[in-house]
Amino acid sequence: MEREDEIRRPDPEDLLAQVKAENRGRLTIFLGAAAGVGKTYAMLEAAHERQADGVDVVIGWVETHGRPETEALLRGLSIIPPRELVYRGKVFREMDLDALLQRRPQLALVDELAHTNIPGSRHTRRYQDVEELLAAGINVYTTLNIQHVESLNDIVAQITGIRVQETVPDRLLEEADQIQLIDIPPEELIERLKEGKVYVPPQAERALQKFFRPGNINALRELALRYTARRVEGQLDHYMRLHGIAGPWPAGERVMACVSPSPFSAQVIRTARRMAAGLKAEWLAVYVETPDRLPADENRRDQLARNLHLAEELGAEVITLTGNDAAEELLAVARRKNVTQIVIGKPLHPRWQELWRGSLVDKIIRGSQGISVHIIPGRTSPREGPRAPGWRYRSRVSSWPYAGVLVAVMLVTVLNKILQPVFDFTNIALLYLLPVLFSAARWGRGPSILASVLGALAFDFFFVPPVLSFTVSDLRYLLSFVIFLVVAVITSTMATRLNIQAENARRRETRTAALYALSRKMAAETDNEGILKTVVKTVAETIDGEAVIFMPDATGKLAARATAPSPPEKWLDSNEYAVAGWVFTHGQLAGRGTDTLAGADGLYLPLKADENNLGVLGVKLTHPERHLAPEQRRLLEAFASLAALAILRLQLAAEAQQARCLAASEKLRTALFNSISHDLRTPLASITAAVTSLLEGGDVYQPEARQALLQTIKEGAARLNRLVGNLLDMARLESGMLQLNREWCDVEDIIGVALHQLRETLHDRPLQVNIPPELPLVKADFTLIEQVLVNLLENAVKYSPPGSEIAITVRKEEKELQVAVADRGAGIPEGEQERVFDKFYRLQSPRHVSGTGLGLSICKGIIEAHGGKIWAVRRAGGGSVFTFSMPLNEHPPTRIPSARGGGEGER
Repeated sequence: MEREDEIRRPDPEDLLAQVKAENRGRLTIFLGAAAGVGKTYAMLEAAHERQADGVDVVIGWVETHGRPETEALLRGLSIIPPRELVYRGKVFREMDLDALLQRRPQLALVDELAHTNIPGSRHTRRYQDVEELLAAGINVYTTLNIQHVESLNDIVAQITGIRVQETVPDRLLEEADQIQLIDIPPEELIERLKEGKVYVPPQAERALQKFFRPGNINALRELALRYTARRVEGQLDHYMRLHGIAGPWPAGERVMACVSPSPFSAQVIRTARRMAAGLKAEWLAVYVETPDRLPADENRRDQLARNLHLAEELGAEVITLTGNDAAEELLAVARRKNVTQIVIGKPLHPRWQELWRGSLVDKIIRGSQGISVHIIPGRTSPREGPRAPGWRYRSRVSSWPYAGVLVAVMLVTVLNKILQPVFDFTNIALLYLLPVLFSAARWGRGPSILASVLGALAFDFFFVPPVLSFTVSDLRYLLSFVIFLVVAVITSTMATRLNIQAENARRRETRTAALYALSRKMAAETDNEGILKTVVKTVAETIDGEAVIFMPDATGKLAARATAPSPPEKWLDSNEYAVAGWVFTHGQLAGRGTDTLAGADGLYLPLKADENNLGVLGVKLTHPERHLAPEQRRLLEAFASLAALAILRLQLAAEAQQARCLAASEKLRTALFNSISHDLRTPLASITAAVTSLLEGGDVYQPEARQALLQTIKEGAARLNRLVGNLLDMARLESGMLQLNREWCDVEDIIGVALHQLRETLHDRPLQVNIPPELPLVKADFTLIEQVLVNLLENAVKYSPPGSEIAITVRKEEKELQVAVADRGAGIPEGEQERVFDKFYRLQSPRHVSGTGLGLSICKGIIEAHGGKIWAVRRAGGGSVFTFSMPLNEHPPTRIPSARGGGEGER
């Protein structure tokens, strides 16, 4: 018996990921502690060795900084000339990514991985250029200094006092196939600086005084060595696991970062990322929204969005919760996710604020129970300068609410003075709560607390003896004042909290309702245009901005198919189209707020379904200076997924409809073959026999016999003509190629022509024609309506006994003209009245009935093309009645051409 692991089939997604990994280029990073250690030199030496081995090596970008020994190594290597971009009146040179992709070498050299590209480049950062080269299957050699690693940004700033602005995500180093550490002693590096081998002399002198101090260099060397050592340890760990080498395997660690709207949460997030990397552990970032810690203004909400976005970029699992106690929610998440390390920032507010709010850090420490808690002190960056410990973002304060509070307290005081003869002190004090509640609900906590203080002072000054003095003769009133203030503050705080909670709940409900409404509306749409308009309208209303959907046209060019609320020409230019085209080609997010083509005005998301890019969803905020919150971005991604699924659903429905049409065509083909083998062969056989007899008989046949044979040939040919005509007419109806030649017609003329055409078929049938006088003209295709009558009369002849009566009746009913053909046959069974008009359907009859079963179906198609309808009913006394109607929507002219006479007549 085979083992389970021997017969288990590979997962298709794993196979796809494996194929992509095999086709991806290999990345080698030459890592150094600082500039000047020889990274570029080592990279060029390694490139010469690879070229000697027969590898196609091309230089995409190398910065020699004027060093002769480095420039000497450029000789013998192919170089892609740089692009020249004009920015703010100056010409800058950048790596030509498109030329490098078109050249497709085996190995590309790209110096300075952390470089920021000039605006106008495809990507904001050079490491994104490198990622595109790797995705194209090109191997890359590149260089990087340790201070440019994103998770080490805070540590480098603390060591050197300089905040490095150009950073590279840690994931790029983690995905690198090889990291080569380039290191030299600090003394040698300083000597190289003094000799001008790193920077020009004035710049080198400044660098020696600031960044390149011996202590800084040693600290950076330690960072580089530790980072490389962790990678080597990880490789060894992977090797041991791969080869099943036994060893002590400790339980896995998990790190949790506690995120807040504070700008210092970025330090907490980076610290947690470094800790997780050191422990080779998973990590998550958690934000808890509580009533007393809500980001009340736009600045704090924007900062929170930045913090959560940074955590996502660094690879964290981001979790957003809502609860009454932040400490309890954080500890609950930590226990549920098996967190072993909690990283939290030290509070920045004054200690006295913890008297009624409590300390979040203390609560987490007390409830940690075996979980290690790391407290990170908040520090400002050197560029920001020192700030007060309790500093946080504040929106611009308006004085109008406070003026309104003052007016409200004055009005209540006047009212209390008027009612003082009939009110006691309790009622007067309660009235002063009205401004407190009103200001709390309308303006927030600050104005409501002012209202409580002013109310207490007004009550004391105007009503408590001695009046018009803040002196209190009865000390019991002091307790009343304290209780009043406490009640007022608690009431205002609760009202403010409920107001903020209601606002946040309203925002969430709006987003959820938008998602539900979008899915419900799209489910009801049956065409692409309806779906696209519904999506852009919903997205624009949700984000309070512009929305557009791009889809390829018939030529494959991306075009704006739907926009809301403004037309596309108002905000879409060639640059926006270029960004949308890049997103459609690569299937990745790009635009404003991302690291790819960040200079665009809009944010663009691919519409992906089943690994296929169906289009692009673009959005532009009304206030572009704001960032999309993580939940807003996730909502947009959900919108994009829903739109992609809806578009795919319609495409699959169209394919299913095409399959049904193919099946119908196959059925038509089968019926055609059957007709050829039966109904078409019968008249052909009679024609062939008659013609053969005439040719071989010579003068043997008498004139009567010869006439009979010729009549047989004529009837067979007419029958063949009708059968082929029916097949061709059905093909025209099915393909939509039927074109009506409408003209003013007299129904009496149409009936006359049809009867004349079938005079031999109807020669032994009694005919009853009932046509009332003064019938209106009808605008129709004379030939096609004549064919309808011919088909109905032939059908009556086939399904009624020889010699039985056939009746034709015409009548006018309001705004339509009805024509009925009745026979005395067996009649149509109940439930079959609608099916008789289906293609290839034929009623059971004891008599042999020829035909393809298409005649009545053709009648239905012709009448419906005229805007009329056709139906069948059982006839009283036996038989069937087929009736069709034609609309009378237009007024006929007074003089019309004769239907078939070629002249003119009066009517």
